[in-house]
Amino acid sequence: MMRKLFVAAGFALACDLASGQASAQEQILQQISGVASFYSKGYEGVVASGEQYDAKQFTAAHRTLPLGTRLRVTDPATNLSVDVIVNDRGPFTEGRMLDLSLAAATELRMIERGVIDVKAAVP
Repeated sequence: MMRKLFVAAGFALACDLASGQASAQEQILQQISGVASFYSKGYEGVVASGEQYDAKQFTAAHRTLPLGTRLRVTDPATNLSVDVIVNDRGPFTEGRMLDLSLAAATELRMIERGVIDVKAAVP
């Protein structure tokens, strides 16, 4: 009986530790900062999720976040925000964190600037 109690206590502790690791990873994903660019106006193609790119949708590319991740992207210079769904991989230009769809870039008023510093968070 005592052995079962120790095994159960060990399992509960392991679950708590695993839960703590998950929330630490979630906290890391909840706030990221970097440089965002956007897909060119003439881009056409299939994205990593298998969908056809649609410039009118609020989507983004990120190298490692799971496809389907929802992000709120904010331009700290203007305080404008847009919600996007990660559906592609990239950007593959060094120093960039996100590629935004044309709709998202337009909403952030970044078209003339090209690239901007952003903060992104899981809403």
